[in-house]
Amino acid sequence: MSADLYPLLMNINSPLDLRELDRSQLENVADELRQYLINTISQCGGHFAAGLGTVELTVALHYIFNTPEDRIVWDVGHQAYPHKVLTGRRDRLHTIRQTDGLHPFPVRSESEYDTFAVGHSSTSISAALGMALAAKQQGNDRHCVAVIGDGALTGGMAFEAMNHAADTDANLLVILNDNEMSISENVGGLNKYLAKLLAGRFYQRVRETGKKALHGIKPLSDFVGRAEEHMRGMLLPGTLFEELGFHYIGPIDGHDLPTLLNTLETIKTLDGPQFLHIVTRKGKGYEPAENDPIAYHGVPIFDPKDTSLPKGKKPKTYSNIFGEFLCDIAAQDERVVGITPAMREGSDLIRFSKEFPERYYDVGIAEQHAVTVAAGLACEGLKPVCAIYSTFLQRGYDQLIHDVALQNLDVLFAIDRSGLVGGDGATHNGAFDISYLRCIPNMIIMAPSDENECRQCLYTGYLYQGPAAVRYPRGMGTGIEAEKEFTPFEIGKGKLVRNGKNIAILSFGSMLKTALGAAEEIDATVADMRFVKPLDEELIREIAQNHKQIITIEENAVMGGAGSAINEFILNNNIQVKVKNLGLPDRFIEHGSHVDLMKKVNLTSKTITNQ
Repeated sequence: MSADLYPLLMNINSPLDLRELDRSQLENVADELRQYLINTISQCGGHFAAGLGTVELTVALHYIFNTPEDRIVWDVGHQAYPHKVLTGRRDRLHTIRQTDGLHPFPVRSESEYDTFAVGHSSTSISAALGMALAAKQQGNDRHCVAVIGDGALTGGMAFEAMNHAADTDANLLVILNDNEMSISENVGGLNKYLAKLLAGRFYQRVRETGKKALHGIKPLSDFVGRAEEHMRGMLLPGTLFEELGFHYIGPIDGHDLPTLLNTLETIKTLDGPQFLHIVTRKGKGYEPAENDPIAYHGVPIFDPKDTSLPKGKKPKTYSNIFGEFLCDIAAQDERVVGITPAMREGSDLIRFSKEFPERYYDVGIAEQHAVTVAAGLACEGLKPVCAIYSTFLQRGYDQLIHDVALQNLDVLFAIDRSGLVGGDGATHNGAFDISYLRCIPNMIIMAPSDENECRQCLYTGYLYQGPAAVRYPRGMGTGIEAEKEFTPFEIGKGKLVRNGKNIAILSFGSMLKTALGAAEEIDATVADMRFVKPLDEELIREIAQNHKQIITIEENAVMGGAGSAINEFILNNNIQVKVKNLGLPDRFIEHGSHVDLMKKVNLTSKTITNQ
């Protein structure tokens, strides 16, 4: 780190150092911090645009509040890179998201300044409120701050928390970081409402000018006070948050550091729930990211002097396979609709959203709603396809059971990011979906082993009349070309892909290539099970009769997973064969490269051979 490039930043090893500076130096700190983020993340990759938008806010928060005694909770955590830099992790930022490097999101075990582990959205207000209530109960006057984006505010949990906060007098500050973006463009009524708030800046000018003009004239001042709420409704429709019980302040420019500092200093003196609305620009300070914050949300290594991200033809990912499938099947069947909880780009619904806009529903960051609205669509004879990450479907689990499976409704779940996801780590690993899905009645579960299997499993799920799930991993597949023609699979039937002796490996989903590699070393039989539920019982019986031992392998928690299903079948049918289950161990798996992580959990061809 160069003292020439960052003369102030290099001497900030904690917020205590920051608070030693004069206010006049803070804008220079912000400039250095922003440049440091650009230079570092361009060399190592990571979440990019969000952090650039919160530089001034981060500086102001750590300068005004006595962190870590005062608590700051960052929603999701994409925007917390500047926070990591100012809280003693500056010189390790280049390791973020890498094996044994900094965590991609705030996490309590990494720093006392990370007050709450995050990764999923819309949790910050609940957590900060809990901290504020604890402070009150313990007789502590610490401040508790939740920083939430306008995208995360579309999640129902945020409103549940605000509704509760209104019923308390806890000293909670909610800061709405309004940049009109989450990962995709924001959608829905709340987004339109916030746009109206921004258009209402005229009200702020009218209000302040009127106050100055009438200062000291008591009768007129009282009249203005009584009329103010009516004016707010006419000139600034900002009463929603005040009706919820918050004292609303804003909107203010989130890049105007002096205004931020003064505002936060004033808020510190106020009691009860406060709501500060700031307006920022995602990607602030780096023009390509400002112009295309979606592309620059998360970046690989790139040249910051270049004006565009690296381009070129890339191998198809499993998400691409799904996106193509959905467009192809929608062209054949007008009943098909696509649903995503704010993950259009991640789930590759971009083309579908353009070709079938009337059948595309981005519901915002609202996984529970996504599942139940799919159920409602199915009730009326449509064929909803809900594209959702494995880790996010956990948030809609009750709806999956109660609103879809219990009614045996015809909904297809395309479950992306199953298994380990690499740099995003424990909060985003799809480690549990087989376990939590296979216990649900009426549900069928498919785990394709390659790109063509994925396309045909999706088609099989489309034809099936009832709840069906297809789980597939993040990123690129095996390189096998998916066949354009649709060929449905027989429900509950796997396939034998290699004949061997004594030992048989039953592979589920993404583990087939690894299983085949191990089988070559020990001359084992390999079966691609394809279905987790229902199991291919005939194939299992046949293999058990001709082998001394069965090994099951899956990229899912070994507890309650596909291997457990095999155990249950063998035990319940008194089949005499030894079984060993291999999968993800009973612990949360942290971030790192997928290759490194698979070595750590002993799911490589070599480690399987040894076992």
